[in-house]
Amino acid sequence: MPENGSVDLSRDQCIRILITGGTFDKEYDELTGRLFFKDSHLPEMISLGRSKLDLEIRTLMMVDSLEMTAADRDIIVEQCRACPESRIVITHGTDTMETTAKLLAKNLSGKTIVLTGAMVPYKFGSSDGLFNLGSALAFVQTLLPGVYVVMNGRCFSADRVHKNKQTGFFEERTGAE
Repeated sequence: MPENGSVDLSRDQCIRILITGGTFDKEYDELTGRLFFKDSHLPEMISLGRSKLDLEIRTLMMVDSLEMTAADRDIIVEQCRACPESRIVITHGTDTMETTAKLLAKNLSGKTIVLTGAMVPYKFGSSDGLFNLGSALAFVQTLLPGVYVVMNGRCFSADRVHKNKQTGFFEERTGAE
């Protein structure tokens, strides 16, 4: 991961947040025991966090990342490319977050893009989502241009991240892929 230098935020105060779904935004149906999507919880989370950041929020899709298609990922890449903001946070399902991060890193430069998500739905109350969102918003303001994954207070470069499915935590990838 590149070292952070002096970053002048006055040139680019607004942060774009792109919502794609994932566990972050799932609801629980008490009758069927199933998880489903309704509306994003992001506005409520921003309010609870008492954020004073200049944010531009856009919902691109509400999908489980295991069901995300190549066309969905192309939409994410194009939205990142087209938006005027140079600092972008993407809420994303954790199962394929590293796949999307690598695609963004391969296709975009000159912007600071941070992907984050949650292992537990926000509405469950014990979710890591609020902490991860706050961490992502802090990291996106200080990192140099590049693509990163921010989970559990840690930041990983897109080309060095791996989700350990045994522990449920993201780790730095070591050695060859």
